[in-house]
Amino acid sequence: MTRFQSGVRTPLNVALVSDFFCPNAGGVETHIYFLAKCLVQLGHKVIVITHAYGKRRGIRYLSNGLKTFSTMAHEAMIHAWCLGLRTTFTDHSLFGFADASAILMNKLVLQYSLVNVNRVICVSYTSKENTVLRSGVLANKVAVIPNAIDTDLFVPDPFLFRKNPTTVIVLCRLVYRKGADILIRTIPRVCSLHNSVRFIIGGDGPKRVDVEEMREKYRLQDRVIMLGTLPHDQVRDVLVQGQIFLNTSLTEAFCMSIVEAASCGLHVVSTRVGGIPEVLPEEFIMLVEPEPNNLSDALLKVIELRENGQLIAPEEKHDVICRMYRWPDIAKRTEKVYLSALQCPQLSWFDGLLSYCACGIGFGILYVWAALLNMIFITILNYFDPIPSTNNRKTESRSSR
Repeated sequence: MTRFQSGVRTPLNVALVSDFFCPNAGGVETHIYFLAKCLVQLGHKVIVITHAYGKRRGIRYLSNGLKTFSTMAHEAMIHAWCLGLRTTFTDHSLFGFADASAILMNKLVLQYSLVNVNRVICVSYTSKENTVLRSGVLANKVAVIPNAIDTDLFVPDPFLFRKNPTTVIVLCRLVYRKGADILIRTIPRVCSLHNSVRFIIGGDGPKRVDVEEMREKYRLQDRVIMLGTLPHDQVRDVLVQGQIFLNTSLTEAFCMSIVEAASCGLHVVSTRVGGIPEVLPEEFIMLVEPEPNNLSDALLKVIELRENGQLIAPEEKHDVICRMYRWPDIAKRTEKVYLSALQCPQLSWFDGLLSYCACGIGFGILYVWAALLNMIFITILNYFDPIPSTNNRKTESRSSR
C-alpha cells in the first residue's frame, strides 16, 4: 500500500481481483488491463488475480510486467480482510432485486463480502445507487469513477466518415442482455424504410444464429455484414467504417463501447438504461426506450442528419472524449481512493466477525466459520513462512535498487 512519509511517496502494492481478464475480451477485461498498466506507470506494483484459463494455471508474465493467478473475486475480499489488507471493491454491474439469482447474489454474497470493505468504486451514479441498495454499504464509502479508453487508439478517420455510405456499427456480445432480440427486430425495419443503409455487426454469442437467420429471411446479406469476434486492437478499424453506432443493451452500469465509438467520431443511438445517460454529452447520443420501433425511428432520424451533413464533426467528438475519459486521469482518481482506504482504521478480528453476524445470524455464522478457518490457516502459514514486515520490505526495496 502507498504511504506518504516526510514527503516521500512509496509505491502501492495492489492486487486487482477480477472474474474477467485477458485473454478474454470485454469491458471489464479492458478496464482491468489498462488500469493495471497505468498504476504500474505511476510507480506501483500490481498483480492481477483471476480465474485460470484452460491449461494456463499459476503465474504467467505479461508484456507489461503484470502477473496473473487464479482465484475467486469474492473469496479474495475475505482473504484480504483476514490478512489485514485494505480492500476496495469496484462494481461494473447492475443487478435487479426480484429474480432468484439477484436475491442470492445480494443477500448471500454481496452483503457479506462487502461488510468489512474499506472503499467501493462504482462506474456511474446509477451503479452507485444500485450497489448501496444491494449491499447495504454506507454511501460515503462509495466513489464514482467512470471507465476510460485508450484515446490514442480510438481516433477518427474523417475521410472514411464522409466518403463511406451510411453505415451503422454494432459491436457487442450477441446475447439477450445486450439486446440481441431487439437488434433482430430493428434491422429489418430500418432496411425496409431506407434503401441504402448498411449494418456491420461485430461480436459472437448464442444469439448469432438468430441474427444470421434474420439476415437470410429478409435477404439482407449484402447490407448486414457479420464479422464475428474482434480482437480489441481491431475494434477501431471497424468503428471508422461507419458514422452511427447502435447500442441495444437492456442493462449497463457503464457502456465502454459507446465511448469508444464517440471517440472515433460516430454518433450514438442507444437504449436509455442503467448508467448510459451519464456517459456522453447529449449532443453525441440519441437515447430511446429499449423497443425496436423506438430504436429504428431514432436510427432513421440520425441517418437523415448524416445525409444532410448535420452530424458533429468526428474530430470535435474525439477532442471532447479525450478530455473526459483519459486513462491517466482515471488511474490517478483511483489511486486517491486506494489512499483513502489506507486511512481507514483496521477492524479487529473480533469486530469483523461480529459484522458478519450483523448481516444475518443464519448465513452470518457460516461466514464467521469460514473466516475463522481462514484465519487459522493464515496463522499456520505465517508461522512457517512469516509475512515480511514493512521495515523488511523497505530494506529489500533499497537493496534491490
